[in-house]
Amino acid sequence: MRLKFALFLMLVALFLNACGQKATEVPPTVTPTNTPIPLPTFTPTPSTPLVILVLPADMDPAVSSVYQTTVYNLAQQSGFRFQVRNSLIPSDLADPTLKIVVALPPDPGIAALAPSAPQAQFLAVNIPNTAPGGNVSVLSPNTLVEFPAFLAGYTSAMLIDDYRIGMIVPKDNPDAQRALKAFQDGMIFYCGLCRPFYYLDWTFPVSIEIPADEKEASYGAYANYLVDRRVEAIYVYPDLAKPDLLTYIGTIGALQIGITTPNPMPAGWVMTVQPDVIKAIELAWPNLAGGQGGVTVQSPLGLTDVDPALLSTGKQRLVRQVLEDLLAGRIVP
Repeated sequence: MRLKFALFLMLVALFLNACGQKATEVPPTVTPTNTPIPLPTFTPTPSTPLVILVLPADMDPAVSSVYQTTVYNLAQQSGFRFQVRNSLIPSDLADPTLKIVVALPPDPGIAALAPSAPQAQFLAVNIPNTAPGGNVSVLSPNTLVEFPAFLAGYTSAMLIDDYRIGMIVPKDNPDAQRALKAFQDGMIFYCGLCRPFYYLDWTFPVSIEIPADEKEASYGAYANYLVDRRVEAIYVYPDLAKPDLLTYIGTIGALQIGITTPNPMPAGWVMTVQPDVIKAIELAWPNLAGGQGGVTVQSPLGLTDVDPALLSTGKQRLVRQVLEDLLAGRIVP
C-alpha cells in the first residue's frame, strides 16, 4: 500500500515539473554559401541622336526663346537630345550622333561644314546665298508676291468705304505688276462689282509707279498723289516699303498693310502678312528627322501685329479664312 502511494506521488511530481518548463526553440541551421549575389548587367545602347540649334548671341531674347522652344519641343517629340550654340565649328560635327542642325543668320559656314557630317541634315533658315543640295535644306522667305497683295486688297476693301484703296509699285517691274493685279483681284473678291456710292472720275484701286532712279526722299509725293484721289488705304510693294515712306503715309491718315512690321509702327498699321518661319520649321521637321534633305522649304504666310481697333475679331476671322484658302489653293489670285 505504501509502495503504491509512493509511486503515485512520484508520478504527480513528474507531471507538475513538466508543466512548469518552457519549450526551448532550436534555431535553424544556416548553411554557409559562397555563391555571389548577381549584379545588374550593363547593356550598351546606341547614343541618343543630337539636334543643334545655332542662334546669334545678340538675337532678341523673345525671338530667341520662340526658336529654342520650337526646336526643343520637336526634338523631344522625336526622342532627340537638344543643344543651343552661337556658332558651329568642325569639332561640333565630329559627334556621330549628330542628326539635325538648324541654323539662323549669320551663316555659320553651312556649305563648308555640311559635307563633313553626311549623317546629319542641315536646315539653313533665311541665310542668304545658301543653295539647297546634298544634306542641306534651305528655308527661304515666301517669294509669292501675289498672296500678300491679294490679301491686302481684300482687307483694305473691307475696311474702307467705297473701296477707296491704292497701291504704290516700282516702274517696269513684272513682279510688281502681278502684285498689282492680285491687289485688284483681292478687292473684287470682297466687293464684286465694287461700285462706289458716290460718282468718281476714276476707278479703284488707284495705283502709281515710282521710277527706279527716283530718290527715296521723294517717295512721299507719290503717296500724296493717291491721297489726293481720295485713297484711304495704301499698299506699298515690298521693294519700296522704306521706313520713311511708311511713317509718312501714317502721318497723312491712310491705313497700311505690309509684309514686314516697321519699327516704330506707323499710325494706321492694320496688320502684317509675313512668312511664318516657325510653322515652316515644323513642316520641314519630319523629313529632316527621316534623313531627307537637299530641298527648298517655302515659308507659309501668317498674320502678325494685327491692330484689333482697326480689324475686329470678326473681320480677322474672315481675313484668316481667305489666307487659308489662298495657301490651300482654293483661291488662285
